[in-house]
Amino acid sequence: MEFFCYHRDRPGSLELRYELLEEHWSYMDRYAAEMIARGPTLSAADGDTPTGSVHILDLPDAATARAFAFDEPGYQAGAYRDVLLRRWRNALGRTMWDFPGGRTGGSRYLVLGLGAAPAADLDPPRDRDDLIAYGPLLSDDGTTWLGTAALLHAPDRETARALLTPNAYASVEVHNWQPGGRPS
Repeated sequence: MEFFCYHRDRPGSLELRYELLEEHWSYMDRYAAEMIARGPTLSAADGDTPTGSVHILDLPDAATARAFAFDEPGYQAGAYRDVLLRRWRNALGRTMWDFPGGRTGGSRYLVLGLGAAPAADLDPPRDRDDLIAYGPLLSDDGTTWLGTAALLHAPDRETARALLTPNAYASVEVHNWQPGGRPS
């Protein structure tokens, strides 16, 4: 089962987040084989300050996904204000490490569309070499569409936002994002 997990930073928690960085990476190392994509979201103002943390994983069940999200060291220490955890379907069938555009260069974004019925954008648009990860957000039982999440390479936020169908979502968020993991 695939899951989308987004920990949003609590305001004023940047110092705590940096203090826990090695603990966070060590925790994530335990899930390396299950990772589809990972990385921090960053401030739109400066493009460098972390604002959250995205993890997309293939895990055995919902209980394991909840344990992953809520046992994370930053969550346990109070660095995050909330967690979005949803079933997800990997519509591209690959990981971010398989993205042909590589891990560096250019601007990358998390586009998160939170839906209202009817379902939209279940399948990725064709001929989009800029997609790093893409899939619908689903209810716990995997039967109800709740939105769409995508990671992509785009020239700017407006182009990234245009990935999702206009007026098909209750809200759409666009966050600066960078591929994560331990620096090499």
